[in-house]
Amino acid sequence: MRCPGCDATENRVVDTRASRGGRAVRRRRECVVCGARFTTYEYVEELPIQVLKRSGAVEAFDRGKLLESIRVACAKRPVSASQMEQLVDRIEDELSRAAGLEEPSVRLGARVMDLLRPLDRVAYVRFASVYRNFQDAGEFQEFVDEMAAAQAREELRKNQVELPL
Repeated sequence: MRCPGCDATENRVVDTRASRGGRAVRRRRECVVCGARFTTYEYVEELPIQVLKRSGAVEAFDRGKLLESIRVACAKRPVSASQMEQLVDRIEDELSRAAGLEEPSVRLGARVMDLLRPLDRVAYVRFASVYRNFQDAGEFQEFVDEMAAAQAREELRKNQVELPL
């Protein structure tokens, strides 16, 4: 590892920690020549994750793009940056297990919606409105009505008391 201060290759590791949920190793180093301290990260080299778009085009998975779309959906909502990061980490972990295969964007969007629903319902609806590409207010209203009916069924199921036999 080259020192960013003097370009020397002689340095020692001062501290080592797991980072990014155990997917990386963070090392704090000190240059033996100039004494400068710097940080390096080590990642496992993984197969690239490919996303199959609706148009049929294939592109590399972009964590930043996914995180930004979730940030837009969660704007002005009580969802912390760390919760959004954890959501993206979880999706990225799931995708990396199936690395080498093309993941359809439709399935990726559905997974984001599944994870957003319990986190924040408004963010879920916002993401769904873009993901499902509603053409008019009627389609959007049907989606919201469906969601309200599902929530009512869930509440009924939770509050239902079983009678003894």
